[in-house]
Amino acid sequence: MPEHPSGVKTDAKPHRSLFERLTALISPEPENRAELLEVLHDAHGRNLIDADALSMIEGVFQVSDLSARDIMVPRSQMDVIDIGKPIEEWMPAVLSTAHSRFPAIEGERDKVIGILLAKDLLRYYAEESFDVRDMLRPAIFIPESKRLNVLLRDFRANHNHMAIVVDEYSGVAGLITIEDVLEQIVGDIEDEYDFDEEEDNILSIKEGAHGPRWRIKALTEITQFNEALDTALPDDDVDTIGGLVANHLGRMPHKGDVFDYEGMRFEVLRADARQIHVLLVEKLPAAIADDDA
Repeated sequence: MPEHPSGVKTDAKPHRSLFERLTALISPEPENRAELLEVLHDAHGRNLIDADALSMIEGVFQVSDLSARDIMVPRSQMDVIDIGKPIEEWMPAVLSTAHSRFPAIEGERDKVIGILLAKDLLRYYAEESFDVRDMLRPAIFIPESKRLNVLLRDFRANHNHMAIVVDEYSGVAGLITIEDVLEQIVGDIEDEYDFDEEEDNILSIKEGAHGPRWRIKALTEITQFNEALDTALPDDDVDTIGGLVANHLGRMPHKGDVFDYEGMRFEVLRADARQIHVLLVEKLPAAIADDDA
């Protein structure tokens, strides 16, 4: 609290200098998110914040825009266990995937009855009598439209790590973990069981408003992209799909950048000040593609 010359403390704030007031008039505070991000990018350009900090701030903004359907693991690619079958039948899959949690189904994927923690399977080897049903934890179900910022808050408040995503007809659409949400903010979280395999570069996700969609790592080679999506993107100047995007935009792409190219809609899902990490690609109908051409 500033002190008056007489020694008496006052609540008055110190006056801003004439230069500070003129600067505030010339460069007013940002009025929307786009202007705020522009200020942050300028701050990074002047080395006031580093690339990692900028990337995480952008990630926080993006989390409030995305919903569970945008980053969930689709139903067809979920690793599940069917407790209607003997343990010996699905135990090899548990060991090979090395996940810490598995949705437990009973006969069909729409019938998720709980979540099995891999560590609870240790009791299978230590106890003579073992019932998988007794080991199951309650499954949390969420709608596809649930915003990631709300979901992250729920995960933290309820100490959950996995949720089952359901569609409007109450059918299982996929699953999402707290790690999936956090990766939108801090980037990929890898552990000793994560492998950079080519088959993980292109992940088919739920169809969008216009057509089929894929979540694609930016380091995916264009030849692999063309083979998987049946396209013919050029690879004369660059080798990766991320390089193609940067080359097309003529600058370093930012999170949230969206553009149409060669009959497809590209959206930058994750990027920092140095490189792109993940893209969302959607095939457009011929009519829309022709309009954008």
